[in-house]
Amino acid sequence: MNKALMALAVGLSFSLAAQAQTIYRTTDAQGNVVFTDNPDRGGEQVELAPLTVVPSSGEVRRGEPAPRLEASGAAAATGSPGQPFMPYDSFRILSPSHEQAFPVGAAGNVPVELGIQPELREDHRVRLLVDGQVSQTAMHTTAFMVANMNPGEHVLQAELLDGSGAVRHRSSPVTIYVHRASVNRPAD
Repeated sequence: MNKALMALAVGLSFSLAAQAQTIYRTTDAQGNVVFTDNPDRGGEQVELAPLTVVPSSGEVRRGEPAPRLEASGAAAATGSPGQPFMPYDSFRILSPSHEQAFPVGAAGNVPVELGIQPELREDHRVRLLVDGQVSQTAMHTTAFMVANMNPGEHVLQAELLDGSGAVRHRSSPVTIYVHRASVNRPAD
């Protein structure tokens, strides 16, 4: 009985709190739209749609696997990139391009260039995943060099970490190919 009363009290307090959050829209003397919760400033009441809350998928630590990738190379639902979190409009791998091949002469060294708009904030870091594993520790940079990659197919993905070290966004995965050495293949 006490649990039922407690649940009712909590539910009522949330209901009252939701009703207390009324927003009003006004226009100031310069024509700027102003939103306020103060009814004394006048204006029209605004009906707000409920917020969609997406839980964080958590942080991937060095040496631990990142959220898995599907066989097609697309990110699984829990690791899908989606839209960059604010304050970024764009967060992606610019280079290498998807399905780019690297010749044997590159010695398995692959440069990775990120596109982040606007510039990376001072308190934010980026780290690089290769085949779902953390390859490069979090740094304040938009360029990485992955050294000594084994021949074959690899999936690159970048993660954006906020000031507390939490993963806030993942880039779309990029599949690359590092060629194997062959005596039948002429030198590049």
